[in-house]
Amino acid sequence: MSTVHAPGTHPAPPGTPETSGPAVALAPGLPPDPDAARDLARHLIPDQELRPASVAAVSALPSFASKLAECERLCGAPYSTLSHTVQDALVLRRLQQLVHTVRLNPLWRDRLDGAGIVRAPESLAAWQRIPLSGKDVQRDFFMGTRPGLVVPLDEGRFEIVASGGTSGGRPLETVYSIRELHDTYEIAGRFLGTYQLDGRLTGTDPKWLFTTLADYQMWSSGTMVGGVLQNVPGVNYVGAGPVTAPVLEHMFSYRGPKALMGISAGIAILGDLGAGMTQQAKESFRVALYGSGVLPHRKRAELRAMYPNLEILSYFAATQAETIGLQLSEDSPDLAAVPGLHLIEIVDERGHWVEEGEEGELVVTRLHAHEAPLLRLKLGDRMIRKPRVDGPALRTERFEFAGRTGDVLHINDSQYSAARAYAEVRGELAAAEVVDLDDAAHEVQFVNVRESRSITLVAAVDDPVSLAFRMETVLGAPGIQQVFVNALPRALSLFNHGEANPAYMAQTGYTFDVKFVHRMSPEIKRTDVGKVPLVRDMG
Repeated sequence: MSTVHAPGTHPAPPGTPETSGPAVALAPGLPPDPDAARDLARHLIPDQELRPASVAAVSALPSFASKLAECERLCGAPYSTLSHTVQDALVLRRLQQLVHTVRLNPLWRDRLDGAGIVRAPESLAAWQRIPLSGKDVQRDFFMGTRPGLVVPLDEGRFEIVASGGTSGGRPLETVYSIRELHDTYEIAGRFLGTYQLDGRLTGTDPKWLFTTLADYQMWSSGTMVGGVLQNVPGVNYVGAGPVTAPVLEHMFSYRGPKALMGISAGIAILGDLGAGMTQQAKESFRVALYGSGVLPHRKRAELRAMYPNLEILSYFAATQAETIGLQLSEDSPDLAAVPGLHLIEIVDERGHWVEEGEEGELVVTRLHAHEAPLLRLKLGDRMIRKPRVDGPALRTERFEFAGRTGDVLHINDSQYSAARAYAEVRGELAAAEVVDLDDAAHEVQFVNVRESRSITLVAAVDDPVSLAFRMETVLGAPGIQQVFVNALPRALSLFNHGEANPAYMAQTGYTFDVKFVHRMSPEIKRTDVGKVPLVRDMG
């Protein structure tokens, strides 16, 4: 695998001489000139392409991947290392092109006109006035007769990717241009190889990248993530699907260092599946990439105990976006966006970008979407916006996963972050020397029964009887209630701290409890694909 992105192989737009381009100094590391960056963006996406005159013209547009490749050629460096000024200018120009493109579709045109958007945004600040798209928009525009497509389905150049709707219970489908989907697989695969696997899969032996995602299933993000993994340079890809211990042992017997990607539950179980392996096989496992969500502290410890050379990193993706953010180091939970793949936004309830250090909702716009654009899609996740990564080896956006949008505890008229509530309750129980749930729990889940005003934190542990006895001895029912009364006000955001304090919590009428259950207990509810929602809201 190379240690830097190789310049793309897409040809320059027709009629563009090899030596053409604005005579500007845009080399990495030099102070960028904003005017020069805008000139470069206008050169890469000229006016005749910026405003396609017809649906036929959209079909004939050069790919955005070819623009990234030409940008790399003109600047003499990988796109991911170019200054934020250059990247922002090209991304804005692409977003303007997307708006002009969707306005060829009457449904999109009416949606934008209704929001007062009658022209393409002149800045990234103006872009934030474009309305957010929720799952209802996704369903109305891209299912049924799919009226939101700019280029109709009868062109025959599309792929349908579906989500089972594990949050809302209703399936969702999205439509992608096959040519652009393959472009994004190459871009994301190259980035993953450069920034997550290089330096970890080392040596001269063959290098392996496995996935336990069911890549063949329509109702799985594996349809997209598998496409990325197949395009990581320099590795041998194995789409294994769900594995048993003998299958995993067979795969890990291959000579050479290995990485494996799966959903969080699929990575968590590898500690159990590896018990019969040789030490050499265990030592060859170098990188575990877990999908969207959180891998419990207990599971991380078990995996590291089983596989001594293992690093555990997050691969954050969704059915609607093949690669949203990649964790580049175990030392930080921050996720890095793939430059040039999507516009990643962390927004407040008005759709405006939150400040660095603040939490908001994750919104994604695919930059590679001529035929089937979907502007500002909310994915149902919350993120904390972090300062940008600023080179010289990488310049990109950075954020930290803060939980699903539905990971909220509703108590009367207030909403509490379930992730923060867990952290605070865990801290209280550890301080009382009852238990450290990070070490003891395989899985945790809040059960909120609003009708009876009760919230129970259910924890799956190895010895529930002993832990329940210890908690009763140390705290008793009044002490457990006080743990939550103390902890929950600290689960409010900085701007909502005035809503509650311990005295207020004591007057809500809610009862709180911690319940220990055996591992894989049916009292912890799982989705059809084995995920454990942090909150089970009983209404």
